[in-house]
Amino acid sequence: MFLTISTTGTPQRPATDLGYLLHKHPEKAQAFSTSYGQAHVLYPEADAERCTAALLLEVDAVALVRRGKGKGRGGAPNAALAQYVNDRPYAASSLLAVALSGVFSSAMRGQCNARPELPGQTRPLRIEVPALPARGGPELVRRLFEPLGWTATVQPVALDGEFPEWGDSRYVRLVLESENLTLAEALRHLYVLLPVLDDAKHYWVSSDEVDKLLRAGEGWLPAHPEQKLITSRYLSRRWSLTREAMERLELVRLAEADDSEVEEIDNAVEAESEAEEKPTPLAVQRREAILAALGASGATRVLDLGCGQGQLVQALLKDPRFTEIVGVDVSMRALTIASRRLKLDRMGERQASRVQLFQGSLAYTDNRLKGYDAAVLSEVIEHLDLPRLPALEYAVFGAARPRTVLVTTPNVEYNVRWDSLPAGHVRHGDHRFEWTRAQFRTWAEAVAVRHGYGVRFVPVGPDDPEVGPPTQMAVFDMSGEATKTGNEKEATAA
Repeated sequence: MFLTISTTGTPQRPATDLGYLLHKHPEKAQAFSTSYGQAHVLYPEADAERCTAALLLEVDAVALVRRGKGKGRGGAPNAALAQYVNDRPYAASSLLAVALSGVFSSAMRGQCNARPELPGQTRPLRIEVPALPARGGPELVRRLFEPLGWTATVQPVALDGEFPEWGDSRYVRLVLESENLTLAEALRHLYVLLPVLDDAKHYWVSSDEVDKLLRAGEGWLPAHPEQKLITSRYLSRRWSLTREAMERLELVRLAEADDSEVEEIDNAVEAESEAEEKPTPLAVQRREAILAALGASGATRVLDLGCGQGQLVQALLKDPRFTEIVGVDVSMRALTIASRRLKLDRMGERQASRVQLFQGSLAYTDNRLKGYDAAVLSEVIEHLDLPRLPALEYAVFGAARPRTVLVTTPNVEYNVRWDSLPAGHVRHGDHRFEWTRAQFRTWAEAVAVRHGYGVRFVPVGPDDPEVGPPTQMAVFDMSGEATKTGNEKEATAA
């Protein structure tokens, strides 16, 4: 899979400025690992008059099948051979588009710290794609690229040069030339239109693809005559996503016509009334309370014990204060879902160095858990049988001994406020118990005394004057003292 980007220049504006724009030095051949193969960037020519950068993508067919579990184009479960014998290694597709965005991400965003004046400059550009699948033929290729300022030379590739009577294949050789585009614009055109022409993607298309399309299509997609076809194909013909994208593109068009911001056009519903109609979910309030407590503790290295599907790990990653985040769960299925949620396979190197997930049981001591600033047990203890709680207590407070431990658990007294919860039922079928505020306080204070921690109690969610909050949180601090607010004293008395 191959693509070249060429430009010409003068002694005053040398063509080798392309190296600054792409953030890749012309005198070096560089390789980049991806989850589906190896990408290489090299410069076949580089001088003041002419410079060409080449992107070569070597696809690992085995890795791609393992990631997709046999799904996708040419990889149906009943077509094992087609998983390995297909056009992926040779024809430009969504694989090449993703490689472009990964290898040339700064260039696509129009960023160049070394020469900040360069990204906004138009320059002569020539892009060659030797093998491009074009569902719709050469005419569709021209309809997609020429309205964007490109001169498109499209040469159909014969099925077999020895047998011209067989006709042309669905592949073309494409040469794009322009004098009036920036490099960032050119890369964004390719990022969107390569998978559109292939009419297939190698990964599952979810709602975040709408945001990607609108970001890459900013400035050109709202006015493109083939906007509907581009949007539908890019989103794998998923009707609901296509409708959402078209509605947002129409807002952009209206805003541009009115010389105003999108937010000014899309103001039929006030933010305040929307917030009233959609109260913050308890799970979100719980994560916010945990983040606040971790921030107050000064922790930077955090364990999420019983991390489940990774919601808290995801929230921690968004906060640069937390430099090392470890998610632990006994369920491999939960860890797999967490890995997908976090997009670990596509995460940048710096971000990936901050997080790791591993399997482990909290009923056993684990040397991997030692040495961290804080540990979180969010909605975990109620999933254990009561006789196993002492084992968890020793594993966390006795063996791992983080400086701060946060434990949240449901307050059973609040259950009477849930209209949908029958009397006498716990909130989740897997809960082995749910404690009152007094029961939770008794357990937490005993743990703190046994292991040398102070403990204080924090309500999470609306604090009902009669039954307390829906969630109760204990904050254990190895160097702190237990403190009580007025509400907490009343809870103890209750």
